[in-house]
Amino acid sequence: MQADKQEVLKRLNYIEGHLGGIRKMIEEDKYCVDILRQTYAVRKAIEKLEGLLVESHLHTCVPEGIAEGREDEIIKELVQLYTLAGNR
Repeated sequence: MQADKQEVLKRLNYIEGHLGGIRKMIEEDKYCVDILRQTYAVRKAIEKLEGLLVESHLHTCVPEGIAEGREDEIIKELVQLYTLAGNR
């Protein structure tokens, strides 16, 4: 994941910055629709972050686990992630 680590950290910084901005908007009683626009942007950024992490996992940890003979464990983890994502 080393190559992707910088991208993941960049996205986390973006998300943290947006959350701080949302907090400030709420403290300053900004217009609700403007706040909601920012929360939607954070949600999308988190989805992109999750996509990066899943892709990295599929390219690194999954093949390693299969090569080590842990197919059942790997499949169970992937099913759990799929379920957590609300797909079941």
